[in-house]
Amino acid sequence: MNSITRRAFLATSAASTIALRSPFVSAQSAIPGKLLLVGTQTGATSKGVYAYGFDSVSGELKKVGLAAAAANPTFLIMTPDRKTVIVANELEEFGGQRSGAVSTFSLDPATGTMTQLSQQASKGGSPCHVTTDQTGASVFAANYSGGSAISFKLEGDRHLSDPVSFEQYTGHGPNAERQEAPHAHRVTVSPDNKYLLVNDLGLDLIHVYALDAATGKLTPADTPAWKAPAGVGPRTLHFHPNGKFAYCVTEMGCQIIVLKWDADTATLTTGQILKLPTQPHPGEVTGCDIVLDKTARFGYYINRGDDFIATIAVSADGSRLTFQRRSSCGGKIPRHLTLDPTERFLLVANQASDNIAVFPRDVTSGQLSEIGKSYPLSKPQCLLFPRG
Repeated sequence: MNSITRRAFLATSAASTIALRSPFVSAQSAIPGKLLLVGTQTGATSKGVYAYGFDSVSGELKKVGLAAAAANPTFLIMTPDRKTVIVANELEEFGGQRSGAVSTFSLDPATGTMTQLSQQASKGGSPCHVTTDQTGASVFAANYSGGSAISFKLEGDRHLSDPVSFEQYTGHGPNAERQEAPHAHRVTVSPDNKYLLVNDLGLDLIHVYALDAATGKLTPADTPAWKAPAGVGPRTLHFHPNGKFAYCVTEMGCQIIVLKWDADTATLTTGQILKLPTQPHPGEVTGCDIVLDKTARFGYYINRGDDFIATIAVSADGSRLTFQRRSSCGGKIPRHLTLDPTERFLLVANQASDNIAVFPRDVTSGQLSEIGKSYPLSKPQCLLFPRG
């Protein structure tokens, strides 16, 4: 299943009321090991967010149960204080309008049970990414099919406010099949908490907004949006810990673009373009995402269609990436990846093969084992260790 059929699948998903508490994990007394939450595409088998216990010594993953019933919870984050889970409900219709939703949940870390606190329409179809500002006071979402971005305040009772700012994009890119319209795919707050950057896969742009963190209000920055090479589709963005560089994974072209960030002028400048090696493949091959280890010495990139992980070395100043090796992602169509809290394992959510793959990692060399373990789950989308 490629990204196009995924969107078609989501378009047929009806909005549903999210249960206030999942009955499946409430009887559990403790999570075995580190708590892992997994968001899924919901349908005949997957019902929402699932709780797992992860053993950071053996790499074993034990399914606990359904943490919360939810409609297409395809992306999850924790607020900076680690008290609230924020969920993107990637729907085409919600509340009788063409919209997805954003939800907040409290979390019982002892049992993995999530309880819904609030929910708001995202005012655009298929919200595929959510984030907060650096303090957790404001929440942002990217609407993929809606081609828009939205902001909310997170109020004292952990409820989402009514929308504060809404940005609708127009136009198209040169790829008639994938860029027929704007497709917001990522919302990223700058390290200094002064700007919000919105990756627009459909327009080959990263829009930049001045952020009032106290109110969640967005104002177009004085500097123009960053323009990607035509047709590559800037999909995701991750800042280096030093705040001087960011890494953009493109949907098309199988590459990572290193961007220099000038915090004084809110400007992104294109630096290195690292093209990653693919193998002959009959279908579409598309970039997905990247994760860095805590020291930012190594990064791990996943590709769909060709279905591989690329291990990447990061220069000391963050300005250069060096491809090291390819390895299997342990399944088909990887959607997300994360390192466990000890960084001794890399986990990959593989959508089309319905599994989570776990690979041992050498923390000194950064290299991944060729042999991993596989755990079944229907349409996994996002992996979150809520306690860090």
